[in-house]
Amino acid sequence: MAKFYSEINSSLQDFIKEQKIFFTATAPQQGRINLSPKGIDTFRCIDQKTVGYLDLTGSGNETAAHLIENGRMTIMFCSFSEQPMILRLYGQGRVIHSRDKEWERFYSLFDSLPGERQIIVLAVDSVQTSCGYGVPLYEFKQERGTIVEWAIKKGEQGIQEYWQAKNQKTIDGLPTKLLED
Repeated sequence: MAKFYSEINSSLQDFIKEQKIFFTATAPQQGRINLSPKGIDTFRCIDQKTVGYLDLTGSGNETAAHLIENGRMTIMFCSFSEQPMILRLYGQGRVIHSRDKEWERFYSLFDSLPGERQIIVLAVDSVQTSCGYGVPLYEFKQERGTIVEWAIKKGEQGIQEYWQAKNQKTIDGLPTKLLED
């Protein structure tokens, strides 16, 4: 059933490219566990031991604060098509902001999107596949454009104000360092 790998081989990278949704999980030392679905074409396999995604502005910024505190992260892909499989990437994550030296190196891997907030990079320690036999079949209809439309309507100044008001601390009060130098 479950198999472990030390890296993301080419067939697993192909599986990742086919998926339209992924899930991120982080947790602080004390407080709520965060589990977030992500979509749009924001995920990249950088190499066999490194992945990243362009993080768009959301109602909270839990992932960033948890990674700053302890770095622990799991990313999960789940097939909803005929061929069942669950893929988990375990490792140490970090946050890269546009003010950071590494920004251009990683940002060049992504298409620009309205509301982009930061890049999350995961150094993969372990890869696990499991059967996914209990996962229902779903058909992909289309990407939801709401987050992009919302960001366009807000504009750059509105996004900055939103970050100031809503993305500075987690629901448990941890700092996200989104606007710090």
